[in-house]
Amino acid sequence: MPVHATHDMFPGAHHDEQARQDFVRMFKLKVQSEIGPGNRLLYEKKVKPAFERANDRAPKSRSELRRAMGGEPYNKMWGALLRTSQELLYESVGPSVERQLPELQNRAAGFAGRRGTLELDPALKIPSYHAAVNIHCKPGGYHSELHADNDIFAGAEYDRTVHMYLMGAMGPNNDDFGRSAARWLNRAHPEIRVRRVLDMGCTIGHSTLAWCDEFPDAEIHAIDVAAPCLRYAHARAEAMGKTVHFHQMNAEHTSFEAGSFDVVVSHIMMHETSTKALPRIYKECRRLLRPGGITMHLDARFVGENIYDQYQQEWDSHYNNEPFFGTLCDTDLVGAARAAGFAASDIDERFIPSHYKPRGGLEAPINDAKKGDYFMLSALR
Repeated sequence: MPVHATHDMFPGAHHDEQARQDFVRMFKLKVQSEIGPGNRLLYEKKVKPAFERANDRAPKSRSELRRAMGGEPYNKMWGALLRTSQELLYESVGPSVERQLPELQNRAAGFAGRRGTLELDPALKIPSYHAAVNIHCKPGGYHSELHADNDIFAGAEYDRTVHMYLMGAMGPNNDDFGRSAARWLNRAHPEIRVRRVLDMGCTIGHSTLAWCDEFPDAEIHAIDVAAPCLRYAHARAEAMGKTVHFHQMNAEHTSFEAGSFDVVVSHIMMHETSTKALPRIYKECRRLLRPGGITMHLDARFVGENIYDQYQQEWDSHYNNEPFFGTLCDTDLVGAARAAGFAASDIDERFIPSHYKPRGGLEAPINDAKKGDYFMLSALR
């Protein structure tokens, strides 16, 4: 099925561009739905038994499993195809967006400043964990400027590529993380008066705008380090009639006043940081929260005894330019939150249900991940 626009900033595609993108979507679907399950079968039927015979135990770490799987021809084929599908996302969308860029930038200028605001910091230093690699294999990463003036290329490209990557799983506006988190908070903590919200690592505001809908009276702020994404995020929010205040800041140390937010949230940001950055971000969250407020961090994180469930993150760490993804599985997030000053009794890890595929409950404890969809660590101030 073709990718359809849901707002007036969404980049389009002419016939040939759409045909190529449709091929990439179907290629990726083929790899994930038909070839990927065979890789799990390879592990269960061949790799794991062979490892147990040689070591008198099952693999006990994701790195052990990566090494054990690494020499298998089927696994190599799966990995090569998956990496190719990722690269094809940008090869099929990037030239199409660049063709439309003058029109899109004129459109963005027309939307700017109608409701919300945009504050950029040209002096902001891009963190090394972004500057050192092209995150997601995206050429130039998300922070690189394609043009000197008011560049929105990276944001516009991301909006269309993420539609292709997620294939509808996150809803028509790819906002399922935000909707799921905001709905959970509204139902699980009705005592919290949500007046000001900060979304960290917002990219182009997919999840941010969900907070506008769930808490229509709240003042919504969002930060990211990538200026091209923030420019597009601002224009996109304006085109969708949402009031958001976007700022170019590093989540490790913002310029907001202490105690100025009721909610500090992130959606799949933490795995894009680093071992040193994550504790700093937790400390900054605590500094920013008013007493009685809450910080919430959702991410794609596999935990528990099933090592194969962590293998995708291990693969992404080594072959899809997600260097911190695997490490996040092993990180003691509760310990990091406690070190940031949150009381142990106020910290919670659990899996929450998706807004678009609810499973009948508000939450599932961390040792029962199958009853939830998204991992979340939350902490009350």
